[in-house]
Order: sequence, then structure tokens, then C-alpha cells
Amino acid sequence: MAEIASKIRNGRFGLLYWILVVFLLTAFISRTVLLGYSAHEVDLGILSLLKVYLLGLFFDLVAFSYFMIPVVLILTFLPDRFLKKGVLYIIFFLVFFIILFNGISEYFFWEEFGVRYNFIAVDYLVYTTEVLGNINESYPIPFLVSAIFVVDIFFIYLLIKTRKLKAIAESKSTARNRWIVGLCLLVLPVFSYFTVNYTWAEKSGNRYNNELSKNGIYSLFAAFFSNELDYETFYAKRANPDNFKELNSLLKSTNSIAKGSSPFDITRQITNTGEEKKYNVIFITVESLSGEFLEYMGSKKGKLTPNLDTLANKSMLFTNFYAVGTRTIWGLEAVALSAPPKPGQSVIKRPNNENMFSMGQIFKQKGYALKFIYGGYGYFDNMNYFFGNNGFSIIDRSDLAKDEVTFTNAWGVCDQDLLNRVLKESDGSYASGKPFLNLVMTTSNHRPFTYPEGMVDIPSGKNREGAVKYCDYAIGEFVRKARQKPWFKNTLIVVMADHCAGSAGQTELPFMDYQIPLIIYNPGLIAPQKIDKLCSQIDVAPTLFGLLNWSYESKFFGKDIVKMEPSEERAFIANYQKLGYIKNDRLTILSPQEKVTYYRIDRFKGTMEVAPKDEDLLNEAITYYQSANYVYKKKLNKWN
Repeated sequence: MAEIASKIRNGRFGLLYWILVVFLLTAFISRTVLLGYSAHEVDLGILSLLKVYLLGLFFDLVAFSYFMIPVVLILTFLPDRFLKKGVLYIIFFLVFFIILFNGISEYFFWEEFGVRYNFIAVDYLVYTTEVLGNINESYPIPFLVSAIFVVDIFFIYLLIKTRKLKAIAESKSTARNRWIVGLCLLVLPVFSYFTVNYTWAEKSGNRYNNELSKNGIYSLFAAFFSNELDYETFYAKRANPDNFKELNSLLKSTNSIAKGSSPFDITRQITNTGEEKKYNVIFITVESLSGEFLEYMGSKKGKLTPNLDTLANKSMLFTNFYAVGTRTIWGLEAVALSAPPKPGQSVIKRPNNENMFSMGQIFKQKGYALKFIYGGYGYFDNMNYFFGNNGFSIIDRSDLAKDEVTFTNAWGVCDQDLLNRVLKESDGSYASGKPFLNLVMTTSNHRPFTYPEGMVDIPSGKNREGAVKYCDYAIGEFVRKARQKPWFKNTLIVVMADHCAGSAGQTELPFMDYQIPLIIYNPGLIAPQKIDKLCSQIDVAPTLFGLLNWSYESKFFGKDIVKMEPSEERAFIANYQKLGYIKNDRLTILSPQEKVTYYRIDRFKGTMEVAPKDEDLLNEAITYYQSANYVYKKKLNKWN
């Protein structure tokens, strides 16, 4: 047996043995480093750690079956004479460089997001302008690449000096044998593709342990091919007629009448009494503005948001408000479509997302001029396409003149430049005599956290706290300028985070990390008040329409927060796989493989503990999420 193993190791495909050794060793070191980095969050029990490393080894081997494909193909087709000309060492050098580079990249990705590669990493491969620029501005890339190069060279030197690859380089083979071995090896990734389930790594209630059990390369591969998760294939479900019967009951309100033409049509007539208002709306969606930064949530990070804190005290402030997801496009989708998130990628990035029943379409129907104004290039995340095909005109970085830009980084212009352009666009809409909705998306509160020097007392690029403080400064400056405008007395300024600054935690969906601010400001139009009702981003559009006293047909899943009865309060939180439903003090989480978990939560203490099954809450969670998916798949949420 030992002799056979020796022959395989010294034959041309023996190169894979050395690559496997390096691959597994790097994966082990990477897993251990990430575990150490997040040790305060990880379940460090002996059995839990054993599970992390054994499951991790399994997924490392599965990942290697994919990773080795190009090497197997080269070794299958490459004649013997080329191996003797140093090609073997070149192949090993390149492969080893990729393995090391991936290991370093995984560390920085984990540092930023607290997870293995996912949809975000896939997008990083697609949106190279923003992402590569951001990486170059955030990390010492020349140093890291140089260090990896030196380590790689040193390792190759050791292999040459110890003559570990010499026997492989001098081995002889026939085309027939190469084909047989190559085909046998290529069966492994095919077998893995059809048999291995990515959710096998989701065996712990601790999110960090689950992520550590995975392999980054395999996670990237899985994310690339699982852009969309079909709800009815992967999640707990009920008969759709039963869901929609309960959904219509859940969506019922004192000011609505069902108008659906079929059991699956959730169209309702919303009637608000009194004169309809035509207030302008400037809706500022702020990058990564977690509620924890603001005074109303008892910020422990120092006085980072003095302007927003002052604004909040003079506004309608929603103090129990949740982001639906962990990415900008999930927040924008929730606001635009007023519907729970779907598992997988956001609707904004999916095909057939034109002409949807949306907040913008209703504003347009009421005679408003609509503009989506973004500090970066709006092709990123498909935002320009989505908003451009759902009623909005588009203003992005490419529309700003040179004299309008004072500072940029990889993600876009600084928030001051962006908000100055918002003032200009608002002036233009006001001059035209039309009411306007300007939906704004900021970028400054994003790594590399750079902004104009001298605006705040934290140096540019130092940390997120500095970016938050700068963002607060820019919004404060914007509001002061807006107050001088003739259109201000008839304008609502809405400030909302797109998502929180981070959503990694010991639990599956760390609910406290999803709390974000929602502020609606203009003391001359709306009395300052605090609203503590449980709600989320899907409720923003109906709430705005309620404040405007509008009557309209609705296909929304969200509700007017102000008019919510206590029994109607609930919130939706999710990541691309797990779908959370909060009601009262319970969090119900739907996961692939029809898995359901239940927690009792305390938002004042920030704690959550496993709770017994609650059939009523399960049915409500399934009703909302399965029905939202059905409506989207059947195109029942299109604008007529």
C-alpha cells in the first residue's frame, strides 16, 4: 500500500498531493486565526470546537475538489517534456500564491463582515471599479502582495532544495494513463456538486461557529450559484390558499377595504381622511448608520451624532425600528416595494424587476417629480436600472460636474458634495412647480472611512466612528442650508439607515444589531414625538402616505406605523438565508431545509434565549414570507 502511495505521490499527479497539503494547512491556519479574532463570540466548548474543525476539514476537502479542476486539466493535457522545463514549479508557484492570497483576503473579509465569503464577495468580483478601489484605499495591498510573493518564492526554494518535486518533474506518463487519472479526479467535484449541501455547516446555534465550519472558497462557489433560494423548495411552508386567507386578515386595517379580484390578490383601498398634502419629501438613506451610534439608544461610543440627536429630538422618531437585512439593496428594496425580503439576492438585482408596484409609482401617480440621487456610480448593485425602471430619474456620480466635487473615494463623492447636489435638485424641482421626492443614498460611512479633513475631530480614514461623525456633520450642514430654502416649509426630511454597521453575532440573527434610526423631520408640519411601536423598513412607505393623508390602492405588505394597533406590531429581519419574524418578545427564524428556531428576546437587555415552539407565530412568519415570495414569482406585484 505504501508503495502504491509513493508511486502516486511521485507521479505527475503527485503535484496535487503537495497542493492539497498546502491547501489544508492554510485552511487550518486561516480557521484558527479567524477563531482567535472572534474568540469572544465563538462557542469554545470542546465538542463545539471539534465540530468546527471536523466539519471544516470536510468542507476544505470539498472545496479542494473544485479548486484542483484547472490543475487536473493542465496535468491531463500537458506532455511530459514540459514538466522538465520548469512548468511544474510555475504551476505550483501560481497555485500557492492564490492559496495564500485567498487566506489573507478571507481575514479582511471576516474582519469587515464577520462571515465567510457570500453574495458580497461575488459582487466584489463583478463591481471591480468600486471594490478594487476600496480595497486599495483600505488595505496595504503592495505590502501584502510583496509579502505573499516572498513567502511563495521561499517555499518553492525549499521544494527545489529538498528535491520534493524532482521525481514528479522527471516522471513519465502516457496520454491514456493521464486521461484515466484525470477523468477519475474530475468525478470528485461532480460528485460533490450533486451530493454536498452547503447547509450541512449550519449545525450550531452560534453563527460564528457555523461560519468557521465553512471554507471560504467553497462559500464563494456556493454564493455564486445560489443567487436565489426558492422559498417553497427550501423553507417551511403551508398551502398558499391558507396563507393568503391569513395574510388578508393580517393586512387588514381600520382604513382599508380589500379589493382583490382573486384569493391571491392582496390589493386594498387605503382611505385617509382630511385634505391630501403635497409635501415634498427628501429621503436620505444613510450607509450603515446603526441605531447604537445615536443618543436615543444610549450610545456607548461617545458623542458621534450631535446633529442627528438634535434632529431626532425635534422629529417624529421611531425608536423600535428594524432594518430588514444587512445590505444597502435590501433596505432600498424594503422601502421601495414595502414587502418582506426574499431568500437569496435582493429583487433589485434580479431580472424582471421593472414596473413594480412601489412607493415611487404612487408618488408619480400623485404628480411628483422623482429622483434617485446616489454618491457613487449607480450601476453598482443594479440600482440605476431598478429605480430608473420604477418611476425615478437618476442622478449619480457621473452627473456631478468637476466644480461640484471636493472629495471622492472608491465608493463615491463625500456626503457634503452629494447633499449639496440634493439641494440643487430640490431647487430645480421647486422652480418647476412640481412637488418632489428625492431618494438619496450616501456612501461616506463605508470602509475606507475617508472624508474631507478638518470637518470633524477624528482623522479621515481612521475608523468607522470618524465616518459616522462626518456623516452626521454633513447631514447637519444640509439641514441648516435646507431651512433657508423656500421649499423647506413644505418639505419632510426623512433620515433612515439602509442597514446596520454589522450583523454578526453569537446567534443566528442577532436582532439588536438590526436596530436602526428612522427620523421624519419638519417641526412646522409634524409635531416632535417618539414612537416606540415595533416596525421595520417595509412600513416606511405606508407611514409616509399616512402622514400625507393620501388615499390610494395598495399591494403593500407594510402598514402605517402611526395607525398600527398593538396587535399589528411586528418586524422582519433577515440575511440571505435566514428569515426572521419578530412579534411581541419572540423571534421566529425560518432557515433552509425547513428548519425553524424560536427565541425569546429582550430588546432592553439585548438578550435572546431559545424558546418553545409557537404555532401561531410560525404560521404568521410562513404566511408573510411564503406569500411575499409567491406574489413576486407570479408577478402579482406589478404596477397596472
